Amino acid sequence: MVTALASSLDASRQRRRDITTISTIGVAHGTSHFFHMLLPPLFPAFIQAFGLSYSELGLLVTTFFIISGAGQALSGFIVDRVGARPVLFFAMGCFTVASVAAGLAQGFGGLMLAAALAGLGNAPFHPADFTILNKRVSQPRLGHAFSVHGITGNLGWAFAPVFSIGIAEATGNWRFAYLGTALVALAVMGLLFWQRAAIDDRQGEWHHAKPAAGAKVEHPMAFLKLPSVWLCFSFFFWSTAALSAIQSFASPALQKAYGLPATLTAYVVTGYMLAGAAGMVFGGFLVARAEKLERTIALAMAFAAALLLLTASGVLPGLVAAVVAALAGFGTGVAGPSRDMLIKRASPPGATGRVYGTVYSGLDVGFAVAAPVFGALMDRGVTLGIFGGAALALIMGIASAGLVGLGLSRRSLGAVPA
Repeated sequence: MVTALASSLDASRQRRRDITTISTIGVAHGTSHFFHMLLPPLFPAFIQAFGLSYSELGLLVTTFFIISGAGQALSGFIVDRVGARPVLFFAMGCFTVASVAAGLAQGFGGLMLAAALAGLGNAPFHPADFTILNKRVSQPRLGHAFSVHGITGNLGWAFAPVFSIGIAEATGNWRFAYLGTALVALAVMGLLFWQRAAIDDRQGEWHHAKPAAGAKVEHPMAFLKLPSVWLCFSFFFWSTAALSAIQSFASPALQKAYGLPATLTAYVVTGYMLAGAAGMVFGGFLVARAEKLERTIALAMAFAAALLLLTASGVLPGLVAAVVAALAGFGTGVAGPSRDMLIKRASPPGATGRVYGTVYSGLDVGFAVAAPVFGALMDRGVTLGIFGGAALALIMGIASAGLVGLGLSRRSLGAVPA
């Protein structure tokens, strides 16, 4: 009886610890995605104030993600060496300074500085977040932790345009929006400090099989030889190329192709991200039951691609097209938790920070490459190509995920290394 009571109390304490860690990391991750959208919601204001083209605006997104991608791969090593918690505080500081730079910008150069600082702040999040979650959250709740992590990221993306556009419209000056974003970063930094014990990855344990005693210690870069790592990288590249198209250009594309007002299309990205968050809730339950994660990913992303192709067809009424484009986010959301679990299975013990840093840099490269490409399509008037191109990128992502799953299946059978 006493033993059962003690066990129940321990389980209750672990549950509270898990919830606190998951919630705190969720807010931090949502903030990083919020700052992905530091500049894009106010692109129309920059065009009016500084006379910039869509291609130039795409280069701002490219700058953010080039710096974030290079920094993400490197920060994985830093997280593995010094721990995740101090790196998160550094990131929030970068977001604060980036907001100040954006608010004071006098032209393209000032906006480029803001993009670079925000990219530097964004770089450590995935290796830091997943290191903390994998070390501190108990195995039964790890799938839901990944789901919450993805949901809060989508909510950050969804909240950003509403926040920035709302402040700009309410004050009549887009610069005040960046005072608001600076306060957001400072508030979240305060939360991280308050809950610093819950994100201390030095106190956790790795939740995957440990190397056998006496096993050869591999070089820190050995994980780069695993094909599964680079296939996961390519999956992120393609899936986020699609996301880049929607985030940066779906609104003006719907305006030009379907004649919809900006007051409506500005919130299509918000709808896409909210649908994605709902999909991640559903996907969090699926990942706990699914053995073939790549199958879940393929079905979900195929659904999203089909909706985007329907939007690209031009046959829908304008309002329906906007709704269909937003609903495509549900499919990509369902795939999210399975994607993160697939990467975990591909990660060697003790290299989670490095693997997530390298793999998630594919996200940054996808954004960096796609933004100017889709921006050029907009400048040339190929507006519906935004949605068709996004669908094609999702189909390529399905192929990459399938190859990762095939490699893991072969590894489990001892046929070839993954």
